[in-house]
Amino acid sequence: MTVFDWVRSWFSSAPLAPPSPIPEPRSSEPAGEQPQPERSSEPASSQPPQKKTPKSKQKPLVRRDRPRRVPVKLNRLRRVSHRIRQRLDDCTVPERPYAFARPGVMGGYLDLSRDGRDDRLLQRGLPLFSTPQELARWLQIPLVQLGWLVHRFQEQQRPADLGSSHYYYQWLAKRTGGERLLEIPKRRLRDAQERILLEILNRVPVHAAAHGFTVGRSIKTNAKPHVGQRVLLKFDLENFYPSVRFNRVVAIFRSLGYSREAAIWLGRLTTTCIPVLTPDPALPGRWLPYSIRHLPQGACTSPALANLSAYALDLRLSGLARKFNAHYTRYADDITFSGDDVFRKSLAVFIPLVQQIIRHEQFVVNKQKRRVIRNNQRQSVTGVVVNEKANVSRVAYDRLKATLTNCVRHGPSAQNREGHADFAAHLRGRVAHVTLLNRQRGEKLLALYQQIDWSK
Repeated sequence: MTVFDWVRSWFSSAPLAPPSPIPEPRSSEPAGEQPQPERSSEPASSQPPQKKTPKSKQKPLVRRDRPRRVPVKLNRLRRVSHRIRQRLDDCTVPERPYAFARPGVMGGYLDLSRDGRDDRLLQRGLPLFSTPQELARWLQIPLVQLGWLVHRFQEQQRPADLGSSHYYYQWLAKRTGGERLLEIPKRRLRDAQERILLEILNRVPVHAAAHGFTVGRSIKTNAKPHVGQRVLLKFDLENFYPSVRFNRVVAIFRSLGYSREAAIWLGRLTTTCIPVLTPDPALPGRWLPYSIRHLPQGACTSPALANLSAYALDLRLSGLARKFNAHYTRYADDITFSGDDVFRKSLAVFIPLVQQIIRHEQFVVNKQKRRVIRNNQRQSVTGVVVNEKANVSRVAYDRLKATLTNCVRHGPSAQNREGHADFAAHLRGRVAHVTLLNRQRGEKLLALYQQIDWSK
């Protein structure tokens, strides 16, 4: 009885006997000894050759030398606020608590001057004020003038035209194409902004990786960590100053310890928006990025506020760079990473992570200016060559040397082709820039500069 017959019996009515066990073969070998396999007497050449699998049916070889790329996604960073947020009902009072107090939704007035942190202000050595009257007294201007500076008496609290604006507007062409708008404050507003910068913003430290517009730091300190690295990775933030909105500026002053009322007034003094009637109605897209309150490029307070608004960005990018054993610095809107050959091989994972962090921090990457520069090319960071040491480029040095030599021979008036108002100060500044990076070359250029006859 075979095994199949026994299995078939399960589906039939008549039971069958179980299959008989397969008898083991008897061995004539003595106990304790294992039988030896029989050797074939035929030669090896007589065995049939094995068939080879055709190449079309062979499995493709999988390279194991490179790690498999897995897309990485960052979760949004949750910021937990330890401040107790008062409800609007708790801030509503029946009578006007101070001048320019905002009316409440259900009647009365909002008192937004009671949630300040004087202990933080005293710890940082910042001036104390919480109402518009106290702010005007600190700025040493009348209260009415303070309201006039922030367009408190105009519709939408913004200038109606260029005549009522507190800024001068000037378009400048970018070297890489496009235009940028310079918004230069007028005298009265500039005086208020200078005091805010000197007595408030300059006393707040920025991140260690921020080297732009900071006392004791320069383009040389920004380029020094990237000297002699295998690869250089550069990013550029698009519309850096206009991307910092009014609410972020108010949040900066709130984090310092000022009340909501004081932070709103400080934010309006340091931000701006274009007039309602734009000068070029035929080109509305040209003015569109500046239609919302933003940091003006031209105000003395904008660089400091931009550095403080990018503090979380610097914190996250510097931590990411440490994980990849890389170096990170930022000079205004120029972001630079550098590292060894291991860092170069991990750029496929590193670049998407950087872009996600920048996007989460509400900035925009200019993809046209992203660069990956290896050490077999000229590596420059904010105009400083960093292949072997922080140095000025040879092309820039030779061009400035030729200009100074022609000024000595033919006079400076023939070399001012770009029409600088103070050509002597312009050349002196370029010589100082070279001296900062290379003292020997700077001394040679300074000797030529001192030989120029400015009467020609």
